[in-house]
Amino acid sequence: MTFAFHSDAAEKILAELTTREQAAVETVRRSLEEDPGLGRPLPGTDTLAVEVLPEQTGGRGISVVYRHDADLDAVLILWLIAGP
Repeated sequence: MTFAFHSDAAEKILAELTTREQAAVETVRRSLEEDPGLGRPLPGTDTLAVEVLPEQTGGRGISVVYRHDADLDAVLILWLIAGP
């Protein structure tokens, strides 16, 4: 199993989300531990993103932006980008 962690920036953003938005992000984090290749690659980078729809959050859409290091068997969630 891969371990998934939040960066300091992602932790700060997570604290500002609603309870349902936080729960949706936590669901993505747990999913990344099972399948770190879940996200779509962002062009020209080794970064991936998972989109969480407003229907899943009960509020805004959220992009979970992360990197996976296979050698460390770890995922670092870099950013949480919440839409309007």
